Amino acid sequence: MYNLDAGWEQEDKNGQKAEIELMSSSLEELGHPVSRLEINGDTLHRTLSGYRPNDWIVMNLCEEIPGVPHSEAAVAHALEKRNMIYTGSPPEIIGNCENKQYVKHTLSARGLPTPLWRVYERPYAPEWNCFPAIVKPANEHCSLGISSESVVLNREELERQIRFINDTFNQPALVEDFIDGREFHVSLIGNGSLLMLPPVEMDFSDCSDIHDRLCTFDAKFIPGSKHYEIITSLVPASLSEGEYGDLERTCFDCFRAFECRDYARLDIRLRDGIFYILDINPNPDISSDASMACAAEHMGLTYGELGSRLVRLAASRHPLLG
Repeated sequence: MYNLDAGWEQEDKNGQKAEIELMSSSLEELGHPVSRLEINGDTLHRTLSGYRPNDWIVMNLCEEIPGVPHSEAAVAHALEKRNMIYTGSPPEIIGNCENKQYVKHTLSARGLPTPLWRVYERPYAPEWNCFPAIVKPANEHCSLGISSESVVLNREELERQIRFINDTFNQPALVEDFIDGREFHVSLIGNGSLLMLPPVEMDFSDCSDIHDRLCTFDAKFIPGSKHYEIITSLVPASLSEGEYGDLERTCFDCFRAFECRDYARLDIRLRDGIFYILDINPNPDISSDASMACAAEHMGLTYGELGSRLVRLAASRHPLLG
């Protein structure tokens, strides 16, 4: 099940359809019968009505209901209401992880390392003295609202960027200590027993300016943009045995603290021997060129085998197909 928004550019629509075709054919090659269900409007419940819960496992590749912002959790909620068994985390977990204040409070309460932070509802921050800092929307994901201007070096820049977030996104701004270090995207698979895929490092070697050493929205989604071109991915990241063990423990603890299910991706930065948790995505992109698929391929899992693992984790919860 996947979303396709009528407002997208044709190139984006074609890209989404190609990815869905690739995942479908890869699963079929392994013996999974597949039906493709396109969600292209606010008709999710009606569209699902033709599928009996006892007969299906849903691979949930929906990031939102088209035309309904911040509806990623609503997709999972609709599946729950119809008693469908699906891949990934339940709606309350997805919703909690979209709320960066909740994420920060939970990390702090569990003693997990995360950058110093504070939330501002207006552009007035006289007590913030930790620079460089980074300013983000408090309730967005996919790096929306993050650009070179997000990294600020003094209070004047800080308050200007807080104002930009408040005005542009109509929400509070999250201010963090900017961890100017190595960044890793770490994918985890499993439930009781967890598997950490090879960490993928975002290589900032060509970024001499501190403002460019971050994964912006452009870096992820705009081919030809500055950040898209100068930031490369290293698979696997070069880590010592001790660093790998520390990273694995931190990620496992985070996955369990948020009660994620089946799979998740964490964004991590390393500074002075500490792996700081920046963000957690319980419904991450598993496109063939995304970090999870690249990490799986490095450890010898084909694209279909990655998808099949997720399907079988969900199937274990099915009253009949399990």
